[in-house]
Amino acid sequence: MTEMPRVLHTAIDAPDCRALAEFYRALLGLRYRPGDEPPAGSAEDDADWLVLIEDGGRRVLAFQQKTDTAAPTWPSEDVPMQMHLDFAVPNVEALQRQGHRAEELGARLLSDQSHDREEPLLVLADPAGHPFCLLVQAAPPAAESSIDVPDQRG
Repeated sequence: MTEMPRVLHTAIDAPDCRALAEFYRALLGLRYRPGDEPPAGSAEDDADWLVLIEDGGRRVLAFQQKTDTAAPTWPSEDVPMQMHLDFAVPNVEALQRQGHRAEELGARLLSDQSHDREEPLLVLADPAGHPFCLLVQAAPPAAESSIDVPDQRG
């Protein structure tokens, strides 16, 4: 067993962590970690840290309440972008569908590069202003997959 660190999740600061978690939950088809679900009825939502997981329980994204977070102004450097997320789709048709879906969920289109022959993509801003990309990338070739090679040392 290795003691090397591994990525647990990507954490994103937001002025409203619930609203941003809801955006990415709907966009990516994730679910809340048990205990992080929205409160029932009219109960006050005082969440300041939320985690979204895949169906198998693997953590994907976390959201931290930070009321002083300024939205990046990409492509301007007035408020620089410090990170962004890239999400792959299989083809240009899916790129267009998911781009429209993201906008319906509250994203804002920043740059449409869907006609780029080498790497079609859309740059959008999530509801908190963080840029993210939807880009066309087919499944990785078999050569990039993990292959179990027997030890040949004899």
